[in-house]
Amino acid sequence: MRKETAQSYDYAKQLYAAHGIDTEKVLQELEKVKISIHCWQGDDVRGFLFRDKELTGGISVTGQYPGAAQTAVQLRQDLEKALSLIPGKHKINLHAIYADTEEEVDLDSLEPKHFQNWVNWAKEQGLGLDFNPTCFSHKNSSDGFTLSHSDPKIRRFWIEHCQAARRIGAHFGEQLGQTCVTNIWIPDGYKDVPADRLAPRQRLKASLDEIFKEELDPQFNLDAVESKLFGIGSEAYVVGSHEFYMGYGILNNKLICLDSGHFHPTEGIAGKLSSLSLFTEGILLHVSRPMRWDSDHVVTMDDELVEIGRELVRGNLLDKTHVGLDFFDASINRIAAWVIGTRNTLKGILRAMLEPIELLKAAEHEGDYTTRLTLLEEFKAYPFGAVWDYYCESHGVPVREEWLTEVKSYEKNVLLPRNS
Repeated sequence: MRKETAQSYDYAKQLYAAHGIDTEKVLQELEKVKISIHCWQGDDVRGFLFRDKELTGGISVTGQYPGAAQTAVQLRQDLEKALSLIPGKHKINLHAIYADTEEEVDLDSLEPKHFQNWVNWAKEQGLGLDFNPTCFSHKNSSDGFTLSHSDPKIRRFWIEHCQAARRIGAHFGEQLGQTCVTNIWIPDGYKDVPADRLAPRQRLKASLDEIFKEELDPQFNLDAVESKLFGIGSEAYVVGSHEFYMGYGILNNKLICLDSGHFHPTEGIAGKLSSLSLFTEGILLHVSRPMRWDSDHVVTMDDELVEIGRELVRGNLLDKTHVGLDFFDASINRIAAWVIGTRNTLKGILRAMLEPIELLKAAEHEGDYTTRLTLLEEFKAYPFGAVWDYYCESHGVPVREEWLTEVKSYEKNVLLPRNS
């Protein structure tokens, strides 16, 4: 531990202790937080099953930064580098198109064996795995519909794909000893105003009912459903709306995914967490950063992230919330994107842990809003960064922007040669 880091931490520790905040206990709690880091940032959502297919489903990745992973081996190598710059032990979130196999296989025929290399790697790294069926960038999603498709044959294909995905997720959980969250998101919707909003939702409900018929051990696999307000090509109507999935999830005991980029650009999701927590056994949270639309920018320390951290901490929701990331940026170094987004998410949670929560709640209960506002504002200038630096250094991870030197070296020696 460097002297300046220790000294700054000791000073911060004393300041926080004056308000009853034990920084040692706070860091022990932060240690328990596992962020599910999305693999698709590393290769621009191309995957390995159908790399020649155009990216569809209203998903757009912009930028031409060199060094994107071309193989599963390269992607895992890049993830290892990113993880070495992030404190704590976390999880990796896979999409079905990231199957690591020489076998020609379609989505509806995927099996755990097609992901065994990922499982072996995760065991070596001490990581958990989460999973997602890939309901886009496929010939059977070319008209913008999957589980709500009017053609029963196409609908059957996607049902069987999601059924296979759940079994793969359960295999991950059993093999790795960490519960896998298998999350279903579909792009289904209309570009213009539909004549019939009900029928596609009836078909989607029936498809989900069939997908979830097989009972899987919740110790190994938890199911989640993810909504969206609108997307490219589905500006007027999305079948899987927030209201649809909130009703379905509560009724069927499924995790409801709140993605911070899947609502109106001016609408925050932090305030939704406490409401959902009252009616569900768990929540899936995707931290992203929308800009104008669901553009999935790299997570920054903005007001929404701070509020999300506060809701998770103040409501004691970390134990029941599965926190993951969902962004993709090809205009900057992809490993840096992972590191920035994950470290910021952890910092947002740490900031919330270092607030005088009990004092704030007591002041509010007593109607002393002056004290509440004063503490909230003054604590914005408290040295949480010194506690973060201490946490990073105690994990052997670079502090502040020092990690960028390692990323630039890796770019020069590993990433750039891929494009030569």
